[in-house]
Amino acid sequence: MISLRRLAPLFLTALLALAAGCGSDTTTPTATNPQCDYPTSTQPAAKQAQKPPGDLPQDEPTEETIATNRGDVKVSFDADKAPCTVNSFVSLAKQGYFDGTKCHRLTTQGLFVLQCGDPSATGSGGPGYEFGDELVDQDPRLQPCQTDPGSGQDVCTYTTGTVAMANAGPDTNGSQFFLVYKDSPLPAAYTVFGRMSAAGVKVVQDIAKAGTGADGVAPAAPVTITSVK
Repeated sequence: MISLRRLAPLFLTALLALAAGCGSDTTTPTATNPQCDYPTSTQPAAKQAQKPPGDLPQDEPTEETIATNRGDVKVSFDADKAPCTVNSFVSLAKQGYFDGTKCHRLTTQGLFVLQCGDPSATGSGGPGYEFGDELVDQDPRLQPCQTDPGSGQDVCTYTTGTVAMANAGPDTNGSQFFLVYKDSPLPAAYTVFGRMSAAGVKVVQDIAKAGTGADGVAPAAPVTITSVK
């Protein structure tokens, strides 16, 4: 199985291989502490971006459209389950952070995702800050799950249409995200923050039909995000 590591530009074939990463002190919003924390990353920013506000906006959008040269992908957000993740994504979108960036990674065997959000298109780029995972215990959106006997980790089904954050280990979320165009098994270690529309799924599936390019990593049909709004 291939893992989704934000800091690895190449595919990893080891089962459930996740980077140790550098964890950050993070705060999950609650009724008594509606704050998000976005500490500075140890990795330099691939593209300069302002940190999102710590206070969650009251007028956060419930959906946005990722416009690409291959078609539009509308995403509905799960802000109730991943408020800080949605807050970051929306903030970056407002700043035009994703505009002109390439989706740098496509997987077509065993794992079926398109990975985007890295301005450097290397798989190692981010916005210069990190934030914590927002994982849901026994998440009903990731079913069925089973325990991998080798690692002891839960491996779950990220269903078609899922939108989640790529990371380099616990609490290392930045700007990279992945779009699941066919049910895919992955550890329950990636924050799910939205869902693609049926039309959006088809756009990604059409991209996947062309397969990967000569490097075996990037889509053969190059995908560039033109805007997110």
